[in-house]
Amino acid sequence: MKRIDLDGAWTLQYGRQRKRAAQMESPEIPAEWKPIPARVPGNVELDLIRAGLLPGELERGNNIYELRKIETQQWWYLRTFTVPDQATSERCELVLEGVDTLATVWLNGGRIGTLENMLIPHRLDVTGRLRAGENNLVIGIDSVVLAAQERPVEAGQWAMENNWEALSIRKAAHGFGWDIMPRVVSAGLWRAVYLEMIPATRFRSVYLATASVDPAKRSARLMVRWDLGTDTWPIDSWSVRLTVTAPTDQTIVYEKLFPVLCAHGGARCELERVDCWWPRGYGPPALYDVRLELVDEKGQMQSEWQTRYGFRSVKLEMTECTNRDAKGEFAFVVNGQKVFVRGTNWVPLDAFHSRDAARLEETFDLVVDLNCNMIRCWGGNVYESEAFFRRCDEAGIMVWQDFALACALYPQTPEFHEKVRREAETIIPLLRNHPSLVLWAGNNEIDAFYTFAKPTSDPNVDDQISRQVLASACRRLDPWREYLPSSPYLNSTLWRLGAPHELRPEDHLWGPRDDFKGSYYLSSNAHFASEIGYHGCPARASLEKMMTPGHLWPWPDNDEWLTHAVRPQRQGTSYNYRIPLMAHQIRVLFGAVPDNLDDFVFASQVSQAEALKFFIERFRISKGRRSGILWWNVRDGWPQISDAVVDYYGSRKLAYHVIKRVQQDVCVMLDEPEAGMQAVVAVNDTLRAVEIQVMVRCRADCLFNGRAVLPANGRKILGQVPASKVQAFYQIEWQGDAAQSRNHYLAGARPFDVAVCRRWYESEKLMPC
Repeated sequence: MKRIDLDGAWTLQYGRQRKRAAQMESPEIPAEWKPIPARVPGNVELDLIRAGLLPGELERGNNIYELRKIETQQWWYLRTFTVPDQATSERCELVLEGVDTLATVWLNGGRIGTLENMLIPHRLDVTGRLRAGENNLVIGIDSVVLAAQERPVEAGQWAMENNWEALSIRKAAHGFGWDIMPRVVSAGLWRAVYLEMIPATRFRSVYLATASVDPAKRSARLMVRWDLGTDTWPIDSWSVRLTVTAPTDQTIVYEKLFPVLCAHGGARCELERVDCWWPRGYGPPALYDVRLELVDEKGQMQSEWQTRYGFRSVKLEMTECTNRDAKGEFAFVVNGQKVFVRGTNWVPLDAFHSRDAARLEETFDLVVDLNCNMIRCWGGNVYESEAFFRRCDEAGIMVWQDFALACALYPQTPEFHEKVRREAETIIPLLRNHPSLVLWAGNNEIDAFYTFAKPTSDPNVDDQISRQVLASACRRLDPWREYLPSSPYLNSTLWRLGAPHELRPEDHLWGPRDDFKGSYYLSSNAHFASEIGYHGCPARASLEKMMTPGHLWPWPDNDEWLTHAVRPQRQGTSYNYRIPLMAHQIRVLFGAVPDNLDDFVFASQVSQAEALKFFIERFRISKGRRSGILWWNVRDGWPQISDAVVDYYGSRKLAYHVIKRVQQDVCVMLDEPEAGMQAVVAVNDTLRAVEIQVMVRCRADCLFNGRAVLPANGRKILGQVPASKVQAFYQIEWQGDAAQSRNHYLAGARPFDVAVCRRWYESEKLMPC
C-alpha cells in the first residue's frame, strides 16, 4: 500500500482549556496562543523543552513537578502537506498510530473524527476529502485531567492514590503516577502519522494459528483464515495461493491454490519438513515466510499479504489451587515440552512514549544478554510496537501480554465495556500472528485488589471486563491462544477459600519485602512467580545526574530522594516508604545502614543482587515442582531509585551480572542449609543431555568435585557440601560443551561486613558498571 508520511515538523499551539475540542464543529484556537515548532512522533513536553518553555532536565531535582501546571492545557497540532492528483481519487485513510489521548481531527476544515484511546492506532477514512496540492490537518487534544473530573466515580470503583483520573480514560495508567514512573500526564502524537492509499482489492485480514506440531516428525498443522475486500464481484475464477517458504534457503515447504468462493475463506494445511519455533534454550526459534496471494484467472496477482511466522503449540496447564505437597500446576507447555520460564517484566521504556523506539533495541539486547525466555508486558504500560514483537519472534522470547488494565477497579458500565471491547478488537488482530505471543492476560492484579478494595464482591462475578468482554474478544479473534483473566488469577475456588497466599498456583510475591529469605517468600507454594523484585540503588554517577548537588546525600529527610523513589505528587505519601524500605533491606543483610553514599550504593546493590539470585535459584532448584519466575524488572523508564537491574542511563547494577550467571541454560546452585549440609543442584533447560564437571570451593579448599550427566530438560542433585559455620564466599565452577561457567553462594550467618563483601565480589569480577 502506498503511504504519504506526515511525521516530522508540525506546529503546536496551546493554552488553558476553555472549551473541549470535541464540542467544536471547527477549530477554535485563541489568537493569543502563540505557535511553537513541534515534532511528530513527539510529546508536547519535549516541544516545550526545545522552545525553552520547560526546564531542559526534567529528571533533575524536583523539575518533574513543573508538568503539573500544564495538565489542564489544550493542545493543537497543525500542519500542511501536499498530495498528488492521483491520491485525491483513491480510497485513503489517515492513520494515527498513537494519539495521547482525547483528540478531535479536522482535514481541510472538515471534522473527520473524535478519538478517545491513547493505546491503539486509529484509522480515519478521508476518501474524497483530500485536495490536489496543499491540504491542512488540525488535531485538537483536550486535557484528560479535566475530562476525568467530569466523569463520576461510583462507590464500586477504586484506584491508587494518584490514579483515580485513569479509571475512565484509556491512557497508559502509569502516566498518572506509579511507584515505578513519575506523573507525566502527557499529550501528543506519540507514534507515526501517515496517509495510506487503500487498494480496492486487498486482504482485509489474515489469521494464522498452529493447531498442532510434531517436532520429531518435523510436521505442523497450520490453520489460516482470510477476509477479502474487492469491488470486483463475482471473482469465482480467482484463487488464493498460500506459500510457506524457509527464509534461509528459499525452500518452498508448502504451496497450494484455494478457490475464492466468497469474501471469506480458510484452510487447514498439513506441513512437512518444518522445524518448530522454540523458546530460548530449548531450540532455535525457526521462522518461515508465509505469503498469501490473490490471483486472477490469468494468474496475475491482484493483492498479497505476508508475514514471518513460527510453528509452535502452547498450552498453559494450571490448576485452581496448590499446596505444599505440589498438588497443583501453573506451567507453559511448548511443543509438548514443559518449559521452565526464566524472564522479566517489561515496563515503560520512557515516561515520554515518543522516545520508546529509540530505547527499544538497547533495552531488548539486555533481555537477550540475560538469557530470558519470556517477557511479561505489564498492564500499566502501552502495547508494544511491531518492532518489539518481531525481535521476540527472532530471539525465541515468549510474550505474556496483559491488556492495559492495572491495579484498579474500573467502571463496570456498558459505556466502559464498549471502550475496552473496541480496544481489544484492535489490538488482538495486530499482535495475534506473532509466534512469540503465548498468553493474553485480562489485567494486572485486579483480582488481588478485590481482596481489600471490594472484598464483598467476587471478581469472577463482578469483573465483567476480564471475565466477559476480554474473554469473549479473545475467543472470537484469537481462539487458538491461551487467556488468563487476571494475574494473579483468583478463580472461584480460590476466592471461596479466601485467596490465601499459600494456595495460589501463580502469584506476585511482593508482601512485606523484608528479609528475602524470610517467612513470606519461604511460605509461598506458587509454581510460578509472575512478579517478584527487590530494591537496588543506582550508581553514584546516575544519582548525580538525578539530584542537585545539595541533595545527593544523605537520604533521610531528603526531598529529592523521595521524588526519585518515585513520588508522583509532592503532597502524596503512598510511595514515601520506598527509600526507608531499601535501607531496611540493607540493614537485614549488613546489620547497619552505611553512613556514606558509596557504601550505601554498594550495600544496596548487593542486597538486591543476593535477593534476586535467591528468588531465581529457589525456583530453579525446585524445577519440576516450580515452573518459572518473571522478576521485576530489566530497566527503568525514568531516572529513579527502583527494582530495575539497569537504570535509565544504562548503568548495570550488580544484580544484572548475578542474574546473567543464574539464568544460564545449564546452572549449578547450592540449596539452603539443612542439617548442616547444602545440596549441590544442577538444572538443564535444554532438550539434550549435558555432561558437566563441577567444582565447589571456598578459597583454596575444594568442597566438592564431580562429574555428572544432566538429563534433558531436567534437574539433578549432584552431592552435598558442608554448610559454613563462618561467613564465607563459596565459588561454584562448572564446565561442559567447552564452556566454563561460574556461580557463587554467600555463606554463613548475617550480618555481613560491607568491606569484606566488596573484596569477595571483586574477586569474582562481579561489580556494577
